[in-house]
Amino acid sequence: MSDNNNLIVYCEFEDGKIADVSLELLTKGRVLADRLGVKLEAIVIGDKLDGIEKQLFPFGADTVYKVEDKRLYPYTSNPHAAVLINLFKEIKPQICLMGATCIGRDLGPRVSSCLHSGLTADCTSLEIGDHKDPKTGKEYTDLLYQIRPAFGGNIVATIVNPECRPQMATVREGVMKKEIYNPDHKGNVVNLNASKYVSDADFVVEIIDRHIEKSKVNIKNSPIIVAGGYGVGSKENFQLLFDLAQTLGGEVGASRAAVDAGFIEHDRQIGQTGVTVRPKLYIACGISGQIQHIAGMQESSIIISVNNDPNAPINTIADYVITGDIEEVLPKLIKYYKKNSK
Repeated sequence: MSDNNNLIVYCEFEDGKIADVSLELLTKGRVLADRLGVKLEAIVIGDKLDGIEKQLFPFGADTVYKVEDKRLYPYTSNPHAAVLINLFKEIKPQICLMGATCIGRDLGPRVSSCLHSGLTADCTSLEIGDHKDPKTGKEYTDLLYQIRPAFGGNIVATIVNPECRPQMATVREGVMKKEIYNPDHKGNVVNLNASKYVSDADFVVEIIDRHIEKSKVNIKNSPIIVAGGYGVGSKENFQLLFDLAQTLGGEVGASRAAVDAGFIEHDRQIGQTGVTVRPKLYIACGISGQIQHIAGMQESSIIISVNNDPNAPINTIADYVITGDIEEVLPKLIKYYKKNSK
């Protein structure tokens, strides 16, 4: 294989379906690959991969690598890492993107460590740009800008990797938009022989049984979200948010501060360390607006802030600001919505 220096996305595969986060990364990868003038590649590792490329081509993949072996599904660390490490030595991609999932968090560091390439986790944005080393004066073109909050969210850091390849980054589900590039787009399929990339010694761990429990909360796909922060004050006060969400036909979310205070369960956390959402309406109640939280909801179509602090940072990105206590404001919102929607 002589086709080097492309952009590759590791695609997670479960029950015959490619994970949403992988399709989101293909969407972003297509934009980055076009900017660089290179091919967008995808790799799927597992079993029963017949026709899996049909899920990937519409999102812009030019090449789909398939590594099929019944021992490669479900995911285990060593075999998948061995496949990527040995394949990357061969095809030498310049960029590799993965989802910041349980699998990506396990696999990414293993691969980057073995290839001495470095990795930026939980990126909130990916761009292509140039960099000049202030010490040596050397200029680099077309590097991957790996952008993420740092130092407790007090700054947004842009991280570059000038020398080592591949440039690796993980991104949480929902951070990038999932969009079909072209429903008729077709690329090449490359079937790789698993035994060439992974040895029997890598299969020392065998999964005997798996129990997967699906999340009961689906805030990611809800068009209306009523979110509460530490300013809500108590678990009992969160019931007001549930009442409003039920009235509007939406879901309840929360900031990390509210989750850490024990007001609500972690499944509903929105932000850099939670879920990224893009609802049509986002009502932020008692949320100050730390950068990590804003990273997870700033692309909402309409943002309404309900806060007793008129100078709360979230008010700067809100379309509408209601200054007041949520104990007074939310019952009125419920009352007037019911009154005017009959």
